[in-house]
Amino acid sequence: MSQGSPTLLSMWSGPRNISTAMMRAFGSRPDCQPVDEPFYAYYLTETGLEHPMRADVIASQPTDWRTVSADVNAPLPGGKSVRYLKHMTQHMLPQIDRAQFLHHRHCFLIRDPRLVIASFSQKWDQVSAEATGFIQQLELFRYFEKQAKAPCVVVEGEDIQKDPEGLLRALCDAVEIPYFPEMSHWTAGAKPEDGVWGSHWYNAVEASTGFAPFIPKQVHLTEAQEELAAELTPMYLELKGRKLCS
Repeated sequence: MSQGSPTLLSMWSGPRNISTAMMRAFGSRPDCQPVDEPFYAYYLTETGLEHPMRADVIASQPTDWRTVSADVNAPLPGGKSVRYLKHMTQHMLPQIDRAQFLHHRHCFLIRDPRLVIASFSQKWDQVSAEATGFIQQLELFRYFEKQAKAPCVVVEGEDIQKDPEGLLRALCDAVEIPYFPEMSHWTAGAKPEDGVWGSHWYNAVEASTGFAPFIPKQVHLTEAQEELAAELTPMYLELKGRKLCS
């Protein structure tokens, strides 16, 4: 990234990670425009999935991936030099031309699949390998690692919870943007950048003013969920082996 040029930072996560808290952190930067799940309406339109608030989501965003791609690559608003794109990996259906994002900085936010499945199943009763985003996350990582103009970065949610300042500082260094101390905290409540779906999914983060401390969790999965976790674990471990440390 050349001196003075804008940074388009695509953060790739599956559901039930700390992805919204990360959007809060970047939204606290004075130089940043955060964008929440820009391909969500397109994804729902193409898949026909009956997600909570489906009609509201579709009404709130463009449903053509080409329009979305043009929007996320558009010039930044005045006074902003970073656009933070909170992506859900499962939204990136095969029709989307990934080459339109090769000039972005790409970061991958990971979490243990057993924890993802346990949390996701409390909010959504159709937890599958596709719905968790692990398959798509690894595919996107492999693609952008080979094709993008800058190296990919991997961060683990629990590491950020354990050391917010250290990991956020390391992340900013890795993508060549300045670190701002205010990234570690924010005001409670909904934010203008939140998608309309926030009223269903963002209860915990709306009550927060910073990253929740990491607390080890013992989760109990059904037999089918354990089988799914076993299927996803090699994908998680491949990315974990590349993760950033503070």
